[in-house]
Amino acid sequence: MKSNPKTAWNPERLDMRAFAQAGASLQAEEPLPGFERLHAEAVLEGQSSVGLVRWQARGEMRPGATGGEPSAWLHLQADTSVPLTCQRCLGPVDTPLAVDRWFRFVADEAAAAAEDDDCEEDLLALEPRPSLHDVLEDELLMELPLVPMHDTCPVPVTLRSGDPAVGDDDGGASPRKNPFADLARLKK
Repeated sequence: MKSNPKTAWNPERLDMRAFAQAGASLQAEEPLPGFERLHAEAVLEGQSSVGLVRWQARGEMRPGATGGEPSAWLHLQADTSVPLTCQRCLGPVDTPLAVDRWFRFVADEAAAAAEDDDCEEDLLALEPRPSLHDVLEDELLMELPLVPMHDTCPVPVTLRSGDPAVGDDDGGASPRKNPFADLARLKK
């Protein structure tokens, strides 16, 4: 039995066709700061340590949809936790992110653009060779919530609008000025 001569795969410039033909897999744990765009979203006030991004990638060849040439597929899984700003209390909230996605590879960007509207799976181009790191970071960024919030904030949240327990900022010394009073005066 002939052993696979490709024993080390470069995730920064992955030969996806060879990776899929070999049925190869990669996995790693990397510090969050290694993902610059994702790390830029993190709130790190008072935290000296940051989390890890755990990921694994597996390639496989599948028969073509129309019985044509087999296609290279990539199964990408990742998980991490990123401290974001809670939009209710403005404190940090650890937000778990998870990715579990399949990608089908096509010859180039033009083929991906041409097939994108007619297929349900995510498409990526074989050339230029993809960076697993960049694909992974893109997928994790898409998992960020639009409005991160605690389920229950650790501090009481004071609402300004509609909260009868909250007084006016001016201490209640003068009543609110009617914004239309000047208009009524000008009308006379």
